[in-house]
Amino acid sequence: MSDVGEGPTTSAASLRLPSGGRIDRTATYGFTFDGRRLTGHPGDTLASALLANDVHRITTSIKLGRPRGIGAAWAEDPNGLVQIEEPFPEPMLLATTVELTDGLVARGIPGQGRLADVADSARYDARNVHTDVLVIGAGPAGLVAALTVARAGGRVVLVDEQSEAGGSLLGSNDRVDDRPGLDWVGAVTAELAGFADVRHLQRTTAFGYFDDGFVLALERRTDHLGAAAPRNRSRQRVWRIRARHVVIATGAHERPVVFNDNDRPGIMLAGGARTFLHRYGVLAGRDVVVFTTDDSAYAAAVDLAAAGARVHAVVDARAETPAAGTEACARQGIEVRAGQVVIGTEGVERVAAVRVAAFGDTSPARSERIPCDLLLVSGGWNPAVHLFSQGGGRLRYDGRLGAFVPGEDLSGTTVAGAAAGVVELGDCLDDGRVAAEAALTSLGMRGPEQRVAPSTEPGPGRLAPLVLWRVPDPDGDGTTQFVDLQRDATVADIARAVGAGMRTVEHIKRYTTIGTAHDQGKTSGVVASGIAAELTGRPVEDMGTTTFRPPYTPVAFAALAGRHRGALFDPERTTAVHAWHLARGAVWEDVGQWKRPRYYPLAGEDMETAVLRECAAVRTGVGMIDGSTLGKIDVQGPDAGVFLDRIYTNMMSSLKVGSIRYGVMCRADGMVLDDGTVLRLADDRFLAYTTTGSAAAVVDWMEEWRQTEWPDLRVYLTSVTEQWATFPVVGPRSRDVVGAVFADVDVSKAAFPFMTWRDTTIGDVPVRLARVSFSGELAYEVNVGAWYAEALWDRLMAAGKQYGITPYGTETMHVLRAEKAYPIVGQDTDGTVTPQDLGMDWVVSKKKPDFIGKRSFARAENRRPDRKQLVALLPQDRSLLLPEGAQVVDGPALPAPPVPMLGHVTSSYHSAELDRSFALALVKAGRSRVGETVYVTVAGSLVPVEVAGPVLVDPEGARRDG
Repeated sequence: MSDVGEGPTTSAASLRLPSGGRIDRTATYGFTFDGRRLTGHPGDTLASALLANDVHRITTSIKLGRPRGIGAAWAEDPNGLVQIEEPFPEPMLLATTVELTDGLVARGIPGQGRLADVADSARYDARNVHTDVLVIGAGPAGLVAALTVARAGGRVVLVDEQSEAGGSLLGSNDRVDDRPGLDWVGAVTAELAGFADVRHLQRTTAFGYFDDGFVLALERRTDHLGAAAPRNRSRQRVWRIRARHVVIATGAHERPVVFNDNDRPGIMLAGGARTFLHRYGVLAGRDVVVFTTDDSAYAAAVDLAAAGARVHAVVDARAETPAAGTEACARQGIEVRAGQVVIGTEGVERVAAVRVAAFGDTSPARSERIPCDLLLVSGGWNPAVHLFSQGGGRLRYDGRLGAFVPGEDLSGTTVAGAAAGVVELGDCLDDGRVAAEAALTSLGMRGPEQRVAPSTEPGPGRLAPLVLWRVPDPDGDGTTQFVDLQRDATVADIARAVGAGMRTVEHIKRYTTIGTAHDQGKTSGVVASGIAAELTGRPVEDMGTTTFRPPYTPVAFAALAGRHRGALFDPERTTAVHAWHLARGAVWEDVGQWKRPRYYPLAGEDMETAVLRECAAVRTGVGMIDGSTLGKIDVQGPDAGVFLDRIYTNMMSSLKVGSIRYGVMCRADGMVLDDGTVLRLADDRFLAYTTTGSAAAVVDWMEEWRQTEWPDLRVYLTSVTEQWATFPVVGPRSRDVVGAVFADVDVSKAAFPFMTWRDTTIGDVPVRLARVSFSGELAYEVNVGAWYAEALWDRLMAAGKQYGITPYGTETMHVLRAEKAYPIVGQDTDGTVTPQDLGMDWVVSKKKPDFIGKRSFARAENRRPDRKQLVALLPQDRSLLLPEGAQVVDGPALPAPPVPMLGHVTSSYHSAELDRSFALALVKAGRSRVGETVYVTVAGSLVPVEVAGPVLVDPEGARRDG
């Protein structure tokens, strides 16, 4: 064959047509791309504006560095990744989906971008909505479905990813009901707007379909990244939609054909070029060749020629060409070549020519060269079945379409239009009505009737597509036949995977990375399956597709986080006297979600100095800590005592009203879950205190057992953590302080013994006093309603001034409790520790018939004598602070790995009372090792420590009992 022509005609400076499109030509936007100042119009995408400025090379491929250009008009584009720099840095966006705004600054990227180095000031939020019918897609089928349901009185949510409704009609000049298609769209959307129960959301992509009609959708609420956003309007919003019935009308993606060097800029899907023409008034090229196996590409050829492009040829791989398309081409002077294929392309930064050969003889020596600057390709269409598949629907292969379509009825779901494989526009409209009627019937809003879906056969004068995955490469090995352009994955890569033994498309995907980029294989996935089927000699229907998983298109983490970021990422909880702590210079510690004072440094003090001072004050005088964060659970009901007996390891039902008991709760495996105190307020009412960090988990744990295991028990749980403020007043002078503030209460040891409580008042304000100690010192816990907390705190501080009352924080609390071997669950336990390991066998009832974890205590594993047990460690160097988590070993020298470990340090502090450092540790057979020397790893060395009994201060409890 001979070469045709001398070369492409010279491109004009602008490929924008003087009229047409949906853009606003009365306004001009300036933007910058790769350092070049360019202009566009409202209504453009970044891609359409670049093409209008004759910019085709967008970036390079991620692995091979080959030039890449715009390949489609929307989210199926595998090429046009950009980095937005202004108005706010955002990586990995498609130029085809970025709406142009004035001042936009962007650059092409080969698959890697950069995140902003400053916080995003924009808002992201989420909304919940319930509806009768959710319609996904505002194309012809979706609009008809939404309107049909709305007219029947149903609640409708209609979502569509484009900036305006219309779907395929936005990129065509098709007519509906004998009027321009977009006029019909305008009439339908106007009628929908008149229904109070219709919510219509454009710029909203349904990206995940889950069980029971639950769909997640992302709404882009501004043109791009917050530019010109109305005040207080969020940038993006996640919609959580619960629908009784879902209509999926998501359309279809045009499928490419693979051939040599099919990745150059200027090679585009035919439907994409038609969209750029009709929607944006842009010619994607001046000299055009169309390569197709499907009728739809003929419309693109005719429309571009009518707009002024020179269309050299329509190259149709089919031996027979469609009559209607061929006649339309003839009227535009376009040559139609039947039975021919494109075997390769030429060009550097952009396609400059294609080589065409007979389908049966693809040797380059017998090919013909056709100069062009735009090659349009269409290998048929793949229904967008992603959401249907996510919802659990199985697919079947339609050999006529060369595509996978919904293969079964899915409860609560109907697929309509092109997404169901329907080809003709009129049939899509009919299918939308059928889908709506099916939805209404399923909801009981229509009587059952027999409905027949429209035919998926091509209309008169049209032909079925030829299923062609790739053009044979007789002289090559497929190394430049690109299947996934974003991943630089080729036919050669698929052949290599097959040669390595891969036989399933899931394995081939992971071996080649095909379908793992931003587009998730929208254009490459089915093609890869087809090529793999050819190479393995299997039918493509047996090969199947890879799994479609959410999200359908990429979603920013900021959108998923919504307002849960910064201070709201993990809500900060503060006590009623937070302002007092703040004013006194407290250094904060995060405990659960609470902000707790860790220590209160005086001028010139570091943490160690401040903590030693606070410890000495408590042990010798009086101190006060804000313990309001302790979890508090009100347990009421006739069976409250029985319930708590089953929850805790010790007996609670025998507790007298006015008394308190320490308790431990375990998991079913016998390991410690939490500990705390329980007050009996009445015969049928208890108040259970938990640790701060586990308060929510304990409530959940109790409710799970109450509701699922013991629903017969008459008991009710209420969290009252934030209703009560708790102030432990601690130390030898605590009785003087509490007695001064509550003169009506006899605070003597005889009248108010340890582990009892008393109710009193200050004026009309109820106050509860409890003789509980977590320090080993004489102590009173003062409890008051949170509204009155600050006033009572001030009164206690004033009463204690003459005794040198000292506020202390959590670090001092930890030192004091560790000196007494009071464990912190989660610090001195690690999920493998029983009460017996902690030396608390006394807290495990021998009388109760059962409680959670009891059976596990009889397991041989839990009765081993060499289990790790809680002990104290005293470094020979009294000033050495052992690192928490440090390993404990048996000898002074490390043996060859693996080194046998005896245990680890759980808590380590300097003690003012002991005038030395000390630690708590879990050590194998620790109680039998008391008095022995073991070794702890510190900074790569082993240091000797003495194993001691865990209680180091007042083991008799005389101070505590007062």
